Amino acid sequence: MNHDSYDQSYISGILNSVKTIAIVGASANDVRPSFFVTKYLVDKGYTVYPVNPGQAGKEIAGRMAYARLGDVPEPIDMVDIFRASAQVPPTVDEALALDPLPKVIWMQLTVRNDEAAAKAEAAGIKVVMNRCPKIEYGKLSGEIGWNGVSSGVISSRKPLLRDGFQSFGIRRKE
Repeated sequence: MNHDSYDQSYISGILNSVKTIAIVGASANDVRPSFFVTKYLVDKGYTVYPVNPGQAGKEIAGRMAYARLGDVPEPIDMVDIFRASAQVPPTVDEALALDPLPKVIWMQLTVRNDEAAAKAEAAGIKVVMNRCPKIEYGKLSGEIGWNGVSSGVISSRKPLLRDGFQSFGIRRKE
């Protein structure tokens, strides 16, 4: 697969199908991007598990943190990696040891490891590199478009804005 660009349908298919997300490298520091992404995804209706050995047993963004992927108490649909590119292979190996396997390995902005991606894809796992699920969600839902960022969503209707985080329909709560 070409990981230099992704079809909108590939990204939306992932964001619409996953329910549980483990964020490896989630930070308890509320000004760090990994904290904000964790909180954002929780607020959008995903079940999020922060994975950070230094924070295991404590809460990050209101969710219990775990030391490693294998400690998460339910099957993980997506592993979101907030680690340096060199740290991706051991994280992918840990994900490949899970039963059942996750559906997606997602590497955050600036994070890319083609060898680890090929290994995950060989096991049947979808891979996204150098992208942020929070940004992609915002683009697909049109949420970012009203903040001056090109969303790629064309509409003559301004979304009805209410207090707090909103879904705009990309995620359907069951």
